[in-house]
Amino acid sequence: MKQNLKNVVLAAGLACTALTGQAQKARPKTTQTVSNSLMKQSTLPFNAPDFSRIKGEDYLPAIKAAIAEQRAEIKKITDNKQKPTFANTILAYERSGKDLERISNIFYALVSADKTPEIEKAQGSIVPLMTEFENEIKFNQKFFQRIKYVYDHEYKTLKGEDKKLLEVVYKDFTHAGALLSKEKMARMQEINKEFAKLQQEFGDMLPKAANEATVWVSDVKELAGLSETDIAQCKKDAESRGGKAPYCIVITNTTQQPILASLENRGLRERVYNASIHRTDGTGAYNTFPVIVKIARLRAEKAQLMGYKNYASYSLSKTMAKNTDNVYAFLRQMIEAYKPKSEAQTKAIEEYAQKTEGADFRLQPYDRFYYSAKMKKDQYSFSDDDVKPYFNLDSVLVNGIFYAAHRVYGLSFRERKDIPTYHKDMKVFDVLDADGKQLALFYCDYFRRPTKRGGAWMSAFLKQSGDRQQKPLIFNVCNYAKAPEGQPTLLTWDETQTMFHEFGHALHGMLSNCKYNTLSGTAVSRDFVEMPSQFNESFASIPEVFNHYARHYKTNEPMPDALREKMLGSLNFLSAYALGENLAATSVDLAWHCLSPSEVPTAEEAPAFEKKVLADMGLLNNQIPPRYSTSYFNHIWGGGYAAGYYSYLWSEVLAANIADYFEAHGALTRKVGDDFRQKILSRGNTRDLMQIFSDFTGLKAPDTKGLLKARGM
Repeated sequence: MKQNLKNVVLAAGLACTALTGQAQKARPKTTQTVSNSLMKQSTLPFNAPDFSRIKGEDYLPAIKAAIAEQRAEIKKITDNKQKPTFANTILAYERSGKDLERISNIFYALVSADKTPEIEKAQGSIVPLMTEFENEIKFNQKFFQRIKYVYDHEYKTLKGEDKKLLEVVYKDFTHAGALLSKEKMARMQEINKEFAKLQQEFGDMLPKAANEATVWVSDVKELAGLSETDIAQCKKDAESRGGKAPYCIVITNTTQQPILASLENRGLRERVYNASIHRTDGTGAYNTFPVIVKIARLRAEKAQLMGYKNYASYSLSKTMAKNTDNVYAFLRQMIEAYKPKSEAQTKAIEEYAQKTEGADFRLQPYDRFYYSAKMKKDQYSFSDDDVKPYFNLDSVLVNGIFYAAHRVYGLSFRERKDIPTYHKDMKVFDVLDADGKQLALFYCDYFRRPTKRGGAWMSAFLKQSGDRQQKPLIFNVCNYAKAPEGQPTLLTWDETQTMFHEFGHALHGMLSNCKYNTLSGTAVSRDFVEMPSQFNESFASIPEVFNHYARHYKTNEPMPDALREKMLGSLNFLSAYALGENLAATSVDLAWHCLSPSEVPTAEEAPAFEKKVLADMGLLNNQIPPRYSTSYFNHIWGGGYAAGYYSYLWSEVLAANIADYFEAHGALTRKVGDDFRQKILSRGNTRDLMQIFSDFTGLKAPDTKGLLKARGM
């Protein structure tokens, strides 16, 4: 997910924020300024946040002061009596608000990754402030008229990043509603304020609901099928959550729960699955539907104010896909290939289960992972527990992810102990280029905790910018269960791929080489931003890389060839599920955002609406539910992916095409890696995204056959 603080979109996400700013004049040192470390420039390398000094009560006054500072900078631009020019208007705006964005980035990092009660309290005050200030800037007509004048008079003559920056700034304002009538503009500001409150309400509810949905287990016998390590984790999780019972199973953010692949107790499997799907639907303590329908209506109204048929059309106008027709055509092409496979695979799993459970056995969604895992083990003679000892998190990071980045891009990584972090479990690394020069700092925060929202993402404390001479400070966040003290954290193959995935986002930020901060790194459309991350997953299974990190945590012996071949050969085993849950979630997302205000269902009607959508798309299948159901779909209600969840599949096509190119030209060769880095990873949003894709691959358009092949379809 993407977070854009330049526009003050208050949504946590994978991608770093679009920051702007320049060195500010020194402010008078008040007592508050002296005691508030956020209101002073960091003395750490590369202006890294000094978490050893930052206190929870620092954020609100620091953000208030930073808002006042940027307000004065904007006023200076609008009060300028000289004719508007790129330099005195667009560039001045690009260089404004440095402190606000620096402080906001730090704050929103904690909102997502370590939301203590103190941070949650501060958020309640900060969100309205930030929303109000966004409205103030975007609907400042005196300011916008200067921007428009520059666009009308200089756009055709500017070149390179200057031209692109002007285009992005102008379209950012018009997309926000700067061309609206006075009455519509006032209503748009009201919508933005109301939306920010609702989005925060939804975001606050999700982690609490997930914690409330924890499944408590009194007897260890109920955990039959789990490894000793997993049982120990259940015990540890129970202790950290109040010890209502000796053991507990923590609910992850997706609909299906990975632990269901191992649990032998069918009753417990059903409890876990139901806890997941009902976490926020009102059958328990939490109900997000009243919030969701309000958000949907506001978005639909916003689109109508802007002259669009629906919010999806409004949102997609800034993407590679361009419109809903293109997205639906793309989805239907996928569904056509997927459906026969999914039906055959579901039938095969049920027939397999009937061999041991009897002919009357009917497969339920909470059974699917369990029997498909057994079926996979029978066919390939291995299980996840057989391979986990070879996926030590530390080895995956250093000997896998860092090793691949060194081979392909010439990067080196050196751990630092002198950079404070917001949590003791984090690590920080210098990122060095092939010539030894410092490129970035990389932070990693891999372990789950009650104060962290679910999922995995990348973001930045600061982005790369040549104009401001700023090196990127990038972080990855995941939600892995931390092993008991003294034991290594062992991952599944899926978790290993997630680490490679998020580091692909990190590379996009770290290898950025752009002049302007607004255009750098991951400041690209949603249906392109996932490409570098999905492509980076391909390195996880390349033999040279795999054999370098997949080593037994006790003996350091590489995974035996036979086991490796079985595991990698099984990757597309029963692969329809993963594609189907994504297609279903994507369809739900689009449908909600193709409605007019009057068409949005009530909170009570929302569950039936989701079912109808899936039925209409041919995806209503209790065996393959959406990866995220409406009531806990954080990407679209709490994040920046409204009408954009399709982008995971869309950009996976791009990634498959690029992986094919690497495979054909030398997957681990510096020549190909440097070409990819120069043509794509370093470019940010400085050129047309389809053009930079074509420049590298030689393809005029993405080829969906690559994805279907990669998915085993």
